[in-house]
Amino acid sequence: MEENLEPQETNDINRIIPVNIEEQMKTAYIDYSMSVIVGRALPDVRDGFKPVHRRVLFAMNELGLNHNKPYKKSARVVGEVLGKYHPHGDSSVYHAMVRLAQDWNMRYTLVDGQGNFGNQDGDDPAAMRYTEVRLAKLGEHMLDDIEKDTVDFQLNFDDSEKEPSILPTRIPQLLVNGSSGIAVGMATNMMPHNLTEVIDGCVAFIDNKEITIDELMVFVKAPDFPTGGIIYGMEGVKAGFHTGRGRVVVRGRINVETKPSGREQIIITEVPYQVNRDALTNRIGELVNDKTIEGVAHVNNESNKKEGTRIVIDLKRDGVANLVINQLYKHTELQTSFGINNVAIVKGRPRILNLKDLISEFVDFRHEVVVRRTKFELREAEKRAHILKGYLIALDHLDEVIAMIRASATPEIAKDNLINAGWGLDEIQAKAILEMRLQRLTGMERDKIIAEYEELQKLIAHLQNILGNESMRFDIIKTELLEIREKFGDTRKSEITYLDNEVSIKDLVKEEDVVITISHLGYIKRTPVDEYRAQKRGGRGAIGGKTRDEDYIEHLFVASTHHTMLFFTEKGRCYWLNVYQIPEGEKTGKGRAIQNMIQIPPDDKVRAIIDVQDLKDEEFVKSHNIVLCTKKGIIKKTELADFSRPRTTGVNAITIVEGDELLEARMTDGHSEIMMAVKSGRAIRFSEEKVRVTGRGAIGVAGIEVDDANDEVVGMICVNPVEDVAKTVLVVSAKGYGKRTPVDEYRFTNRGGKGVKTINVTEKTGSLVGMLAVLESQDLMITCKSGITIRMKVANVSEQGRATQGVKLIRIDEGDQIAAITQIDDQEEEKLLDAVEGAEGETGIEGAADQAPTAGEDTQAGTGEETKPEE
Repeated sequence: MEENLEPQETNDINRIIPVNIEEQMKTAYIDYSMSVIVGRALPDVRDGFKPVHRRVLFAMNELGLNHNKPYKKSARVVGEVLGKYHPHGDSSVYHAMVRLAQDWNMRYTLVDGQGNFGNQDGDDPAAMRYTEVRLAKLGEHMLDDIEKDTVDFQLNFDDSEKEPSILPTRIPQLLVNGSSGIAVGMATNMMPHNLTEVIDGCVAFIDNKEITIDELMVFVKAPDFPTGGIIYGMEGVKAGFHTGRGRVVVRGRINVETKPSGREQIIITEVPYQVNRDALTNRIGELVNDKTIEGVAHVNNESNKKEGTRIVIDLKRDGVANLVINQLYKHTELQTSFGINNVAIVKGRPRILNLKDLISEFVDFRHEVVVRRTKFELREAEKRAHILKGYLIALDHLDEVIAMIRASATPEIAKDNLINAGWGLDEIQAKAILEMRLQRLTGMERDKIIAEYEELQKLIAHLQNILGNESMRFDIIKTELLEIREKFGDTRKSEITYLDNEVSIKDLVKEEDVVITISHLGYIKRTPVDEYRAQKRGGRGAIGGKTRDEDYIEHLFVASTHHTMLFFTEKGRCYWLNVYQIPEGEKTGKGRAIQNMIQIPPDDKVRAIIDVQDLKDEEFVKSHNIVLCTKKGIIKKTELADFSRPRTTGVNAITIVEGDELLEARMTDGHSEIMMAVKSGRAIRFSEEKVRVTGRGAIGVAGIEVDDANDEVVGMICVNPVEDVAKTVLVVSAKGYGKRTPVDEYRFTNRGGKGVKTINVTEKTGSLVGMLAVLESQDLMITCKSGITIRMKVANVSEQGRATQGVKLIRIDEGDQIAAITQIDDQEEEKLLDAVEGAEGETGIEGAADQAPTAGEDTQAGTGEETKPEE
């Protein structure tokens, strides 16, 4: 038994070929990857198709599904493709065919579908047994002249059928409809373009083969998406056209409408290419719920087949349309960037192509098609002319031909007799004469044969002329392209906006002056200067807005829409807000809570606001500082440059020790004098230069000595000795006493000392609550703990020495006391008047201090919830 096995074993060993596993894996994987690259995932540069699309259109053409023929079931087409040409999954074939019919995926559809082919909201098409298809008119032009030997045919997967290796398209399909696919080790992502523009580019290339890409871009301006949208920035597009790789930023189209109720609506009428409308709507809803996007009340996708895309975003009453739109662009697919990666198969190999490459490859292919078509037509014309010549010979010897045929025993003998008759007939002509019908022997038919022969001779001469003249061939290509443009060309759907890739809303906002009002309780808004144009001086309590009973306007100033606001909180954080992001409101509107616009924690509160003209102006930023002070007497100076790089989450402006909090922030030019006052009635004056510059994270240095745990700083002012000579120091005590004192009465000292008396604090006056640097033209706003507010003219507060207790400004009820003081900058109001009216006596601010109460009046502007004092 063993002896019998030995020869068999030896035989098996001889049949085994040892190979290196590494080499075998490399070879097998390369073969597989090339098969995927060439035969499945990447389009051919000539017709712009992957094999599956090519096979779908060819099968439909073979079934006779022209645009003017009845529809056929999609399953019938899919079966034809699967059975004859494409041995893959039926769903892959069906989805490839469906995409050719979807006008939101294809810039120009090639298949005409009937039934449910899905939609832009991500709904799937109906099953193939329910839908019907036929070729679209444009799709038929992909197959023009396929029967004229214009392209090579190859055997199908089982060698039972022949299929085209390429389609003889008249359309620059790859550029017009784009393509995307992932192969092995490479991918393609080609954008769709406008047919009119691409054909114009092809014609320009035919006219001048040396044309540059920049010159081609005059015709082919940018991608053109079936879903429209707005292309922002041409740098990425230009890079894509020049190198084959780039990035195009696309935004949806938005309109802002106002409902009858006065609330605004953001209407999205176009979304970027390949963005799912339902997914976009859901994403917006999630961001609203997460508080990432503020000011949105409701969002709904109202899109339908008739009206197209319509996503409606209802804003809250205090919602800012521009701000919401900016957030939508930032956080959702309403702004999408597409990577251009023009990889296609060129002569059997993948290659990255620029715009000129794509056009030249297409034109070269069209040239090849025209040459092959012309050669085919010439061959067919010559064949027909050869037969007609035989007919004419037979008609010239008609009686002999008839006698010869009648005398022949078989057709073969008759054919040989005709060939050997000496008339110059060959086998093809003799066979055609024998098959000729008797009716062609009539005189009229003879004339037709002669006319046809003469026409064919002209055609042959013309076709030979075409083959011998390249410029004629290119003229034919141009003519056929222009016919396609005339029939199917349309205008652009995607708008082009020439901006940088990184588009800021600031670039879109017109620079103009606006009035900014911020209330004591933290409501902020901006109002166009024009709204103040018709207002006259007089009236009280409505400067820039209606407020709650216990609220009042704390800050009012004019700023440009391109300025930036810095907000400092009591925990020492700094936040940024562009003026254009502040909600625009009517003069009588309340505005919007600052906490809803910047990411301030619930347990923190804005203490100080600084208006900066331009954080990108290096000279201005380097020459200015931010001075901060805390309630425990710490003073800190930091360069404005440290606050010139905004972050949405804010930054630390000062490190606050436990039990302390930030009180005040001021912007200085490096030459100011700083004054700080404490609750116990002392004040200190020292030069800003005594405070060294430190970084944002520093604690700061001592500014004034605080006596005990009950004492604290109540105010800080920064006075420029040159610019602020008209200012005086105003102090107010808890029980309503106040006065103004010249700055010079406070002697210069070093920082960190006890300072000097600024008000004589007694039981009658109560402790010091505030310190301001004021002008006589300004108004003083006083807030009590009970919510009572009073506004008076600064000029009505008498000027007294440092050591006095001041005069009674308002009467305080038993148990009540003053919580805070602030000044209304009437100078800004006057500037506003001059800017708006340009004439003395006209005013843009209602509620100036003409009718303000004098010192001592107990005028209540309204009572409400308790307002906590600063301390």
